[in-house]
Amino acid sequence: MLVCRCEEITAGEIRKAVREYEGTSVTEIKRRVRAGMGLCQGRTCGKLVTRIIQEELGKKADEVEPATSRPPVRPITFGELAGEEGGRTDEQGV
Repeated sequence: MLVCRCEEITAGEIRKAVREYEGTSVTEIKRRVRAGMGLCQGRTCGKLVTRIIQEELGKKADEVEPATSRPPVRPITFGELAGEEGGRTDEQGV
């Protein structure tokens, strides 16, 4: 079963990483198998990864450390970072 569609990571790969590396946090698993490193930055698969860790380790949801959020929280253009109106960075607005 595909869990992380962006990086094409399966539930089996995540379970294996939890067992082999004793991954106890979403961030540890993310570093091992890249689940949550794709375009959506874990917004789609983060809860599934947490659930798999819970099942494998017999923990409750609040015992599993979530992934570390890093800015930008949402995808933005370089123009937006530069403070350009509308995100455009050249003179012609292309």
